[in-house]
Amino acid sequence: MPEKSIKPPVERETFTKSISGIRDDRTDLKEEDKSILIIEDDPSFAKLLFDLTREKGYKCLLAEDGEAGLQMAMQYIPSAVILDVGLPRVDGWTVMERLKNNHETRHIPVYFISGQDKKLEAMQMGAIGYLTKPVSLQQIDEAFSKIQLTISKDIKKLLIVEDDVTMRNVIKDLIGDQDVNITATGKGEEALKLLHQDDFDCVILDLGLSDISGFDLLKKISDDDKISDTPIIIYTGKELTKKEESALRKYAKSIIIKGAKSPDRLLDEVSLFLHRVESTLPEHKKTKAVPKYHKEEMFKDKKILIVDDDIRNIYALSSILGDEDIKTISAENGKDAINTLKKNPDIDLVLMDIMMPEMDGYEAMKKIRELTEFKKLPIIALTAKAMKGDRQKCIDAGANDYLSKPVDVDKLLSLLRVWLYKG
Repeated sequence: MPEKSIKPPVERETFTKSISGIRDDRTDLKEEDKSILIIEDDPSFAKLLFDLTREKGYKCLLAEDGEAGLQMAMQYIPSAVILDVGLPRVDGWTVMERLKNNHETRHIPVYFISGQDKKLEAMQMGAIGYLTKPVSLQQIDEAFSKIQLTISKDIKKLLIVEDDVTMRNVIKDLIGDQDVNITATGKGEEALKLLHQDDFDCVILDLGLSDISGFDLLKKISDDDKISDTPIIIYTGKELTKKEESALRKYAKSIIIKGAKSPDRLLDEVSLFLHRVESTLPEHKKTKAVPKYHKEEMFKDKKILIVDDDIRNIYALSSILGDEDIKTISAENGKDAINTLKKNPDIDLVLMDIMMPEMDGYEAMKKIRELTEFKKLPIIALTAKAMKGDRQKCIDAGANDYLSKPVDVDKLLSLLRVWLYKG
């Protein structure tokens, strides 16, 4: 979804002083130019990537922190982004999250090159590749080849692995258009052969196949270096146990349980991994792909605990959620939050402020996760400032997700859809 506001572009003079005096191509961009935005705070590595980008025939844009990178991505809409994780001000995870939740930028291919080994997380967010520093020139060259292949593809390739012919046709009708070439099979072994014969951009996989199980197929794909990075979306009617879901998360980019709302979610997920340009989709598909922010059945009668020491924030969030037919209760610090949860075990989700007196959000989340009955309770952390490392610190403390204040209403509702979704 589009961000509420975009800050003015970064001034060239300030920027060139901070990145070793490199003058990038932002003032020389033409509509037909292909460009790569490099978001990297290491001047030496940024210079190396800058030179290689030019050498490969692309115009180059440079940003040394996450906030500047986001501004430039929204202003210039580059052909691709090369992104570091450990950035000043706004980290790479937050940059990726905001790019992929903005329908103007979500189609842009993102390649991570970072000192942190977090490949699985990046690929699940929609990245096209991930390298862990230190990297060799050969690895960087391969990364550019992947970027080139992705942005040069006018026709994307989708593989559907589903043994129900009727369901295969339903998925084809849902996703198919002139920009997608769809191949379908009902057999796992045939899917493996197809994956070796062609370069598919995404796979939709049902778990109940006619020869081998979807679990076995996932394992075989994961163990095969040639095809292990192919994005896989699980689309199944099977009720998954916690153990099965945890196992699938190691291999699949997304898991969708077939249900009344699932086709819209499937279209949205596939569009993300195919890097489809939202504005070029037919109107009937565009309507499905872009969420409509009105009262939704899935929100009705849900109960959310708001934990914040500022009564104004509690009131504002309660009003927003009340408009969506969500019930709210509140607590003014972490200690009160734990007591409130114990008295209200039917709470569906927690919005947890971080900076609070007596017991802050970090400690509160850790203590909540120590309680057996709340180990799986969705918690979204709220922080007043998007500082470097905040997201990971929140996740490590027990949060499922993270939002910076002031809270973007559309983003909040989007996260609630994810964490309240039951299929």
